Amino acid sequence: MKTPLNLTPDKNIDIGTVSSFGDEWSRFSQSKLSNSELNSIFNDYFEIFPWDDLPINAEGFDMGCGSGRWASLVLPRVGHLNCIDPSSAINVARCNLSNFTNVSFHENSVCEKFIPPSSQDFGYSLGVLHHVPDTVGAIKSCVDLLKPGAPLLLYLYYRFDNRPFFYKAIWAISDTIRNLIYRSPPRVKNLLTDFIAITVYYPLSLMSFILEKFGIDVHNIPLSYYRNCSFYTIRTDSRDRFGTPLEKRFSKLQIKDMMIESGLHNIVFSDKQPYWCAVGYKKK
Repeated sequence: MKTPLNLTPDKNIDIGTVSSFGDEWSRFSQSKLSNSELNSIFNDYFEIFPWDDLPINAEGFDMGCGSGRWASLVLPRVGHLNCIDPSSAINVARCNLSNFTNVSFHENSVCEKFIPPSSQDFGYSLGVLHHVPDTVGAIKSCVDLLKPGAPLLLYLYYRFDNRPFFYKAIWAISDTIRNLIYRSPPRVKNLLTDFIAITVYYPLSLMSFILEKFGIDVHNIPLSYYRNCSFYTIRTDSRDRFGTPLEKRFSKLQIKDMMIESGLHNIVFSDKQPYWCAVGYKKK
């Protein structure tokens, strides 16, 4: 993977990627996502999160909150949530979460010091830290915010280490396409990623949906995860996947090693899609 030229090292961000996500979440604010689908996807990510271990009125953070879609389901369960995002998506989150009073918004990057260290009862960062220049540094910044013994939930793109060989070949082709698309103007980028959603994501997800109805195992069919998702979610994720300048992927072992290096232990991985979701606890 080539290193982008528009890095801001002191903030551990790639400017083009931040701008791309601001555009994405302004276009896909998730306001059109049904409550049932939002809850279903939320449960996929948070299945291993230790809700019962949190103290009463727990305070935590959502690192890279985007539109605030996860925060909308976390906020009713906690005392206070710090929503953090360096892009203009923070304004979308403000709008989507305007009915909540137990939330603060921070237009900051992962490594900026604006929340006291060792002050948070929990944290999560889903689908974000594989889009920063220094992923292990970003995990360490998250861990620094946690109280000793507090959990951190992470989701990082996986390297298909639990998949058949052809997944990596398909990814290599798709990554070549991504490297062409993300350089496009926003309007062109949106049209191209919608085209991929229509011609690639939707047919494969529909085929998986139909085959599963006939009792066929669709686990190894690419994009089968979307078989029960709306076209809105498919369009969102196509834009996310092909429109983002900086993307990295990690094996399960690499993620575990980064979490350990960052000061986490008792690490648990979900064995279900999406891969890889993991939770670890800050060492006391």
